[in-house]
Amino acid sequence: MTKDLQVNKLYSFLAILYLLGIFLYVTFGAYSFGNLSDWVLGYALIGATLVLIHYQIVLPPEGNSLSMDSAIYLACVFVFGVKIALTVLLFSNIIYFIYSRRDAWWAQWLNFSTYTVMIVGSHLAFIGLGGTVGEIDHTNVVPYIGALTSYFFINVLLIGLFFFLARRIRLLDAFKGVTEGVVESYLSTLLLSIILSFLLQTAPFFGLILFTSISVLLSYAFKHHFTLYQEVSNKANKDHLTGLNNHGYFKEILESTLDEVKQTDEVVSLAMIDIDDFKKYNDSHGHLQGDRLLTFFGQMLEETCREKEYVIARYGGEEFVILMRQTSEQDAARFIDCFRKQVNDTYFDGVELLPYGCLSFSAGIAGYSKDITSLSEFLSHADQAMYYAKSQGKNNTHIFGDEINVINLDQQIEELEQQLQLFLGKDIYTYRHSKRVYKYAVEFSKLLSLKDSEKKTFILGALIHDIGKLEVPRHVINKKEKLTKEEWEMIKKHVIWGRDIVAANKKLAPLVPLVELHHERYDGRGYPHGLKGEEIPKLARILCIVDSFDAMTTERPYQKTKSYQEALCELELCAGTQFDPDYVKPFKQYIENKYLLYEDTNIS
Repeated sequence: MTKDLQVNKLYSFLAILYLLGIFLYVTFGAYSFGNLSDWVLGYALIGATLVLIHYQIVLPPEGNSLSMDSAIYLACVFVFGVKIALTVLLFSNIIYFIYSRRDAWWAQWLNFSTYTVMIVGSHLAFIGLGGTVGEIDHTNVVPYIGALTSYFFINVLLIGLFFFLARRIRLLDAFKGVTEGVVESYLSTLLLSIILSFLLQTAPFFGLILFTSISVLLSYAFKHHFTLYQEVSNKANKDHLTGLNNHGYFKEILESTLDEVKQTDEVVSLAMIDIDDFKKYNDSHGHLQGDRLLTFFGQMLEETCREKEYVIARYGGEEFVILMRQTSEQDAARFIDCFRKQVNDTYFDGVELLPYGCLSFSAGIAGYSKDITSLSEFLSHADQAMYYAKSQGKNNTHIFGDEINVINLDQQIEELEQQLQLFLGKDIYTYRHSKRVYKYAVEFSKLLSLKDSEKKTFILGALIHDIGKLEVPRHVINKKEKLTKEEWEMIKKHVIWGRDIVAANKKLAPLVPLVELHHERYDGRGYPHGLKGEEIPKLARILCIVDSFDAMTTERPYQKTKSYQEALCELELCAGTQFDPDYVKPFKQYIENKYLLYEDTNIS
């Protein structure tokens, strides 16, 4: 069923219900109060109704309440008849609509029409079962029970149909959802309406004032108790450090959400986030400062997700989770990656000691599908994606199921990985950078018209392209201040040293041009040889684009990271000078299709 068809059905339902309500009102309630005394009592009933609509009795869980205005409508049916009940309903709804703009116009339609049908239905049931208007017969309770039963079932039917059309929930589930926890409220309404009927019959004005006053006092008392209940509930459901939802409560929300979406076609994604190198930060600065970092990160996450109404929680330690309704896994990944860039560019005390010199995280995204059989499986998918993101050098986002699978390269990759592991003790930045460039190379090579042998060389070269930095002294490669001219010349020599390291292994001979020449520029102003245009091997020209893109979008000591959009603009600007224009365009399309951030989202 299309969304437009769904909306048309909903508005058709509202229009029909509204017309039915008007018809019933005209048929049963075309009446005005007959004399001055009736009008004064009518004003009192209308005023009491408005007071009770405003001072509802709140009940747990949040969003649940008991409205006492139904007791007035039913009491009017029992004591004064359906015409008075409908007149009170009409005038109270008009006044409420004028002074309260909290509800949409169609909600006012729905409210008036629903109450009209309910009041007329309860009146017909009351009369049909032998009830007499104006005489409260306590020996014959059947008409009163019948009136309330009719009132209840009409309400369930109409509201259930509304949720069925508005939210595409199965009709049986919609009815079940409407009836849960409201039976007791309707029984209370019946008893209160009978009590009010006795009061109206014996002392109309005094009885109405007494009933309204007690209802208002109960509203205040229940509101106070509900506030205490909420405080206790929040302590049980909230993480004491960050104030976010805790692990257990999040799983409850997730489980109820999955139960709901199983009946619909709604897309749901789950993001799991882990702050990179948090243990190192904690060990360096102490647990109190580590707690401040967790609180700071949680506040950033909450602020970012507030507009989209995503459900977030601290899942444990430095891990956080986000439940993202009406969001595909691709859109979820783009949103999280945008947030990741914001986190990278936000300073927090002491993060300069971390490997990237800034705050960062790794994230895994999992989309819900009907073949996921349990809550644990859904969480496991997000968890696996997160750990895959960490294994690819951290500070990146990964969607479950998009793992890199390179055929016939496992053994060679494993050998190169062993050499790459040496960076972990000396220069973790280069290690992570190499892993990300490798990931881009695998994905981008699938879109290029390359021979299998060229793809293999390109992928392996991307993984090992910066191996020469192992020869750069530690104090130079990890220096935070601006490099001197001599130090910069030393850094540039890494391509020559890398060439020598790779050339020592004859099996890796095809990788030598990528390692040696990936810093050559298309206009001839690169290094080490100043090659120009097609003098530079094709795969080295492509690697230059990928390597530069990751460098621009990753944290550096002296410059804020660029967004993907900004980096792509830089590539286009330098196409024909620094980069081969023939490969800038397809790389831009690849990034836009897989990673591009929301064009209409700004969460900075």
